[in-house]
Amino acid sequence: MQFIIKRIFDFCIASLLFIALLPFLLLIGFGVWLEDRGPIFYCQQRFGKNAKPFEIYKFRSMQMGSDSLRDELPGNPSDPRLTQFGRFIRAWSLDELPQLWNVIKGNMSLVGPRPRNTDDPPLSQYNEIQKIRFKVKPGITGLAQIKGRNRISWEEIAGWDAQYVKNFSLWLDLKILLVTFAKVLKRDGVYRS
Repeated sequence: MQFIIKRIFDFCIASLLFIALLPFLLLIGFGVWLEDRGPIFYCQQRFGKNAKPFEIYKFRSMQMGSDSLRDELPGNPSDPRLTQFGRFIRAWSLDELPQLWNVIKGNMSLVGPRPRNTDDPPLSQYNEIQKIRFKVKPGITGLAQIKGRNRISWEEIAGWDAQYVKNFSLWLDLKILLVTFAKVLKRDGVYRS
């Protein structure tokens, strides 16, 4: 029953936020396009619930054609792939806002483990703790994000994700959302130049 309520909550909150933020989203999209006249969105395959692949949406923060350098470069503010505007939207986590559409569509939740890349190590290499994350929908934010985000290891992330799945409640979701909002305002856990 809690998961039905969670889906209703996700859909209603994501829809309200999407409508309320639409003018702001359009401005960000225009800013992305204005810098280099490239695509506004970056779409990527990720693993969702039950390890089913889906397409995640983000505002594009990197220069076009930079995907081929993903493994050679660090992905922080000194990363030469980032556009100037991309650095700004990354610093304030604004590049993640299009994922509200993923939540409305139903392949993501507001809160849950962050979705893994499909080009990460194959699922057969995940241990039992790491696989627990696939029992729920991935989220825009999650317990691992408020516990350390970019500062903690994959093993720690997997541990926090497993703890979230085992202890899921709507109250925990609300707490994570409130802490996330506070951390974004303080830019806590983001890469800084």
